[in-house]
Amino acid sequence: MAHTNDPAVVRRLLTTPGRWAVVGLSENPARTAYSIARYLRDDLGMEIVPVHPKAEEVHGAPGYATLADVPGRIDVVDVFVRSELAGDVVDQAIAVGAGAVWLQLGVVDEAAAERARAAGLAVVMDTCPAMEAPALGIG
Repeated sequence: MAHTNDPAVVRRLLTTPGRWAVVGLSENPARTAYSIARYLRDDLGMEIVPVHPKAEEVHGAPGYATLADVPGRIDVVDVFVRSELAGDVVDQAIAVGAGAVWLQLGVVDEAAAERARAAGLAVVMDTCPAMEAPALGIG
């Protein structure tokens, strides 16, 4: 069954202050993750946690190489990797006990979404907070 985003889940994730681990976030301002992470922090009031193999500090937040390296709870794992790599990130999100996974616009992995749902995580797929929040009158 194809995943359909639940508007109530999208609204809850975007309006509940939380800690978003942004996987694929680096110091490269040309990458979409860079501007979306800033939007999450500045416009929606989220705490951002950069997750990237280089473990770079981004927007003043310390970076981590993997989700497993992130101390403390993770409310949402925001996935900025190609679809073929997303399943592994979703499995890591399940393993660390994240509350939700948000697969960015163009990132689709139906099997990974199903695994996340089965593990009790909220799932949003193939859309972007910077598109959804204004459409819902948030931010």
